[in-house]
Amino acid sequence: MHEAAERIIRPGLGQLQDDAIRLKAPGEVVTIVDRACEALLSERLSAIHPEAIVVGEEAVEDDPRLLELLGTELCWIVDPLDGTANYAAGKAPYGIMVALAQAGEILGGWILDPTSGRLCGAELGHGARIDGKLFNAPGRHRETPIAAISRLFTDASRRDRVVAALAACDVTDSPRCAADQYPRVALGIHDLTYFDRTISWDHAAGVLFINECGGRAAHPDGATYRVDQPRAGLLIATDPVLWDSVAPAVAAAL
Repeated sequence: MHEAAERIIRPGLGQLQDDAIRLKAPGEVVTIVDRACEALLSERLSAIHPEAIVVGEEAVEDDPRLLELLGTELCWIVDPLDGTANYAAGKAPYGIMVALAQAGEILGGWILDPTSGRLCGAELGHGARIDGKLFNAPGRHRETPIAAISRLFTDASRRDRVVAALAACDVTDSPRCAADQYPRVALGIHDLTYFDRTISWDHAAGVLFINECGGRAAHPDGATYRVDQPRAGLLIATDPVLWDSVAPAVAAAL
């Protein structure tokens, strides 16, 4: 991940020409940097576990059938450049997210901030680390929690209901970068966040990191997030007690 950041992501920031950026879907930007970064990561990760399938965001665009392997194989899940729209505009936040899963369960997850070099990582049952040092979330420390909410909802009224369910919080927009938002919650910069879209490469690494550092990330009805069972809605909190206090209202709003 550090190699991809050093060789591809950092040199490309602010240097992309118009023909290096395209829309792959409404509101979804992809660049030559995404593609090059995923190719390098896929090669390096395959060398670590040759038996593992690599399910990368850009590879899935080319072959959607790869998603069917998330529940049956040992697989690497790769978001080579999360926050691509920010990156293409020459600004932060953006990041790299990699997870390892088997039979739908997340075994490991890593999130790299190419700007600072900060690496957040976790392994199932072994806690979380930041830059190699054990890390525990600070927990709730504000009387009025700050809740960052993604603007990516297919139904605007659904977002309005979620915001209303968080009436006891100060609600702000998240910066359209899960690779940045998960560490923000873990570090207590934000107390809560809600994502409506839950595709595996955006969330597998972050969900494990939050849960292993002492916070909580789950579907609002309490169901465990699995990479092979996509369903809308993820609630993340720096403190499980805080999560419990808001989850019923959020679940009822969906």
